[in-house]
Order: sequence, then C-alpha cells, then structure tokens
Amino acid sequence: MGPIKGRVRRGGFGLILVCFGRLVAVAGRRRSGGEMDFNMKKLASDAGVFFSRAVQFTEEKLGQAEKTELDAHFENLLARADSTKNWTEKILHQTEVLLQPNPSVRVEEFLYEKLDRKVPSRVTNGELLAQYMMEAANDFGPGTPYGKTLLRVGETQKRLGGAERDFMHSASVNFLNPLRNFLEGDWRTITKERRILQNRRLDLDACKARLKKAKAAEAKASAEHELRLAQTEFDRQAEVTRLLLEGISSTHVNHLRCLHEFVESQTTYYAQGYQYMLDLQKQLGRFPGTFVGNAESTSPPPATTSPTTVAATIPAVPTIPVVPTVGGAPTPATAVEGALNLNDVKPPASGTRKARVLYDYEAADSSELALLADELITVYSLPGMDPDWLVGERGNQKGKVPVTYLELLS
Repeated sequence: MGPIKGRVRRGGFGLILVCFGRLVAVAGRRRSGGEMDFNMKKLASDAGVFFSRAVQFTEEKLGQAEKTELDAHFENLLARADSTKNWTEKILHQTEVLLQPNPSVRVEEFLYEKLDRKVPSRVTNGELLAQYMMEAANDFGPGTPYGKTLLRVGETQKRLGGAERDFMHSASVNFLNPLRNFLEGDWRTITKERRILQNRRLDLDACKARLKKAKAAEAKASAEHELRLAQTEFDRQAEVTRLLLEGISSTHVNHLRCLHEFVESQTTYYAQGYQYMLDLQKQLGRFPGTFVGNAESTSPPPATTSPTTVAATIPAVPTIPVVPTVGGAPTPATAVEGALNLNDVKPPASGTRKARVLYDYEAADSSELALLADELITVYSLPGMDPDWLVGERGNQKGKVPVTYLELLS
C-alpha cells in the first residue's frame, strides 16, 4: 500500500505544479511594452482554488475524502454518451476513408472546411480513366475495333465516375455532416456542462468537509449555509446535464435516419454501376472480333475437365438483381421466345443445370416463371435466346427466368 500512496502523492504534487504554472499564465497579462502585469489577488484566489482541488482529488484517490456519487441512472447516461461519442468518431473517420481513400486529399479538404473556403472540384478516378481511354481511342483511330471499344468503355467509366461523385456528395451531406455536427456541437455542450457539474460536485464535497470540521456554532451555521447553496447549485447543474445526456436518444434516432439515407444512396450507386456495366457488356457483344465472356454454353464440360477449365467455360452470371429505380426490369426476351410456345419446347438432352433462386421474382406475363427465393429449379438455354434469360422448369411449370436472379449450380 505504501508504494501506491507514494505514487498518488507524487501525482497530486505534480498536478499542483502544473496548475500553478497555468495560474501564472492566466493571471498575468502582457502590457504594450511587453512587461507582465500580474493581478496578485486573482492569482492568489485562483491558486487557492486549484490547490484545494488538487488536494481534494488526491484525498479522494486515497479514500481519505468524501465523494458525492451520482445515481446509477446518471452513470448509465454518462457511459452511453461516451460510447456514442467514441463510436461516432470511428464511424465518421472510416466513412471518410471509404469515400476518399487518399489521406492527403482528406487533410486538404479538412483545411478548406476549417478556413471556410470552397473545396476545389476534382475529377474522380473513373472520370480520369475515361479521359485517358477516349484520348487513346482518338489516337488509335475511333473506327478501329480497339479504338471503338476504348470509346465505349471510356463512356461507361465516365458514367461510373459521375455516379461515384453523386454518391460521395449525398453521403457527405446526409451522413457525414450530421455526425460532425453532433461531435462539434452537441457533444461539446455536453462536455462543457459535465465539467461544470464536476466543479459543482467538488464544491459540494468541500462544503461537507468544512461542516464536519466546524466546531463553533457560528462556524457550523456558516458551513451549513454554504452547504445548502452548494447542494442547490449541484442539483441544478445535475438536472441540466441529465437533460443533455437524455438527448442522446434523439441523437441515435437522427443518426438512424441518416444511416438509412446513406444505405439508400449507396444502393443506388452500386445499382447504377451494375446496370452501366451490364449495358457495356451487351454493347461489346455487338462488336465483331471482341472477346466477351457471355457466350452461352448448351452442353456441360467433359467429366475429365479440371475445375479451373470448368470455371473458365461457364459464363459469368451476375448475382445481384437489377434495381427497377435505376435500370428497370430485366430486358424481355421476345426476340426468340415470342415466336415459341415454351410448353411445346423439350429440354435438351444435355445442357440442363440446377439453379438456386436468389430473390423472389414475380412473373410479368404467362411466358415467365414466378420464382421464390432459395428454391431449386432446372434451367437451360435455347439457341438464339437472349443471354439475360433462361428457360426454367419446376415440376410441370415452365417459363422464362432472368439469370440475374439465379445462382447456377454444378
């Protein structure tokens, strides 16, 4: 116990020295000639308060002074507020990293905001890539297969860059700004009022200690009066702080709404990106001589084929649905199927596969097959059929199904 006490005492004495140094800096003011003019009365008064607080803290650590404890509900509010502040800081920082991975750019934007200046507009990486591709296409010849493909891909990259810019702006306005406003506004107010409450608590405990030490009737009466005043100030400040801490619930509700808006903007961004790339894939399929990995394979690979070869021959099928608000419903496969009666179509002797349904799908007409998530169906393709659709069978039911809603199984 001796070494522990020694460390606490030395810590308390160090705190006293630090407080004294701060008092000297606060109490002194610089004249026009550069000399320091000390207000000795103020210095002595503030020094007495700081010294008594330092001693009081030390005695509380040693268990030698009475400490007014807050009720359990108040302590829970304090813990909840601290947790909200800590996690808000982490989420804010990581979201900033997600939106802008370049740390130097983040620092530059932070400085612009602190200086209350407009952040300069920057091209996104996708837009810069699009610029290079289009310039290369013009250099190689926009009529050549390579130049034509560069133009198509560059246009898509430009659209992706624009979608990314919109997402970053929406996330900053609807998500990042509310989190920053909480940390720089509400939380600073809470911290200030908590600091005042701590001082009121120390004053109250000091009055209690003086009352215990008072012997004479006059001194005891004076101490009791000071105690009542200190108790009133403490209770008032505790109520103010409690109301602010209970407001954390409203903060959670506001952040929840902002989180929904963030997810919505992110969903729109990724759905746009998916639709843009799907359109690009279809456009590239129309160019002769281009290599596209969406050719249909109606027969399964030989049994001796290695897994790597199988993966290379099976067309890559997207596993996320088309969002109607961005790209609309899957393109109807009317070019071939409209002239066929699917009920009369026989499945090929080979080339059928099992597929797991990823999402519920409501059939648009009688030629389509309604799907339920997680069910297993048999699928196959017809010659000349739109690659975005397959023929699906479930028992005696048969109809067209969109490949984006399926996970093809081996």
